[in-house]
Amino acid sequence: MAAMIDPYGRAITYLRVSVTDRCDFRCVYCMSENMTFLPKAEILSLEELDRLCSAFVRQGVRKLRMTGGEPLVRRNIMSLFRGLSRHLKSGALDELTLTTNGSQLARYAEELAGLGVKRVNVSLDTLDPHKFAAITRWGRFDQVMGGLDAAKAAGLGVKVNTVALRGVNDDEIERLATWCGEEGFDLTFIEVMPMGDIGGETRLDQYMPLSMVRARLAEHWTLEESEHRTGGPARYVDVRETGQRIGFITPMTHNFCESCNRVRLTCTGTLYMCLGQEDAADLRAPLRMNDDDALVDAAIGDAIARKPKGHDFVIDRRRRRPSMSRHMSVTGG
Repeated sequence: MAAMIDPYGRAITYLRVSVTDRCDFRCVYCMSENMTFLPKAEILSLEELDRLCSAFVRQGVRKLRMTGGEPLVRRNIMSLFRGLSRHLKSGALDELTLTTNGSQLARYAEELAGLGVKRVNVSLDTLDPHKFAAITRWGRFDQVMGGLDAAKAAGLGVKVNTVALRGVNDDEIERLATWCGEEGFDLTFIEVMPMGDIGGETRLDQYMPLSMVRARLAEHWTLEESEHRTGGPARYVDVRETGQRIGFITPMTHNFCESCNRVRLTCTGTLYMCLGQEDAADLRAPLRMNDDDALVDAAIGDAIARKPKGHDFVIDRRRRRPSMSRHMSVTGG
């Protein structure tokens, strides 16, 4: 089926799905330490998530990415991957993938690869175990390293996602690039996004523009513009010396809205047409109203017709507050 087309002529071919708002980490830029999670009745069942994802595939989505929270902490999550893998086998879907903190990869990497998952994104902001503990609050560095080893052993491609945090990991930029080159991982740096009250420090304290990161990298390596695209917002360069790619996701200094091809579904069935806008569509109600998908298909069509041209991210320097009240873990990155 032809792709869904939004009001600005963009084909919507990429759906990111938050399968849970829960996580086994409490990263300082993503969550507060004492999070209140959603009651079970509000969360879509794995069968409902399959049904919604399949509706999007039927309407032209070619790439599905499972996110969280941490997607691999959801009970019986592999049943969802097993179900959705049928769309890879039929050719209706080009890619089924996930973003993870890596903590559970040692358990699941081999099965994911066997189901047709080709690559994973792993969120990792430091190579210093003590700093890792401070950033994630609850995370275990050795567990994540073991997960990365398991992903490599299973033949999964790995892209490391690193949030650039001023005063936290800005002294590790070159080390991270070197390590990823040695391991055969691609690397993407992400500007911190103004979403959700995280307590203590503000996003302004943490914010570091990626133009500074790129300039630092260019002092050590030859960065060549890349035509590589993954369907996501990153702009890539090839590192001549290592053969790996480095991407930059810059919602603050240079937004990527003109080529946006994605929408985001939360674990409660709320569809956000834009990460940086509050407008959303409730897909849970039509999903639970009828076993027939006609209402769901109509609700998806109405939502895509409201997709905005761009986001409203801004670091509010006067009031020092986030421009989005919801946490990143709610929308799924």
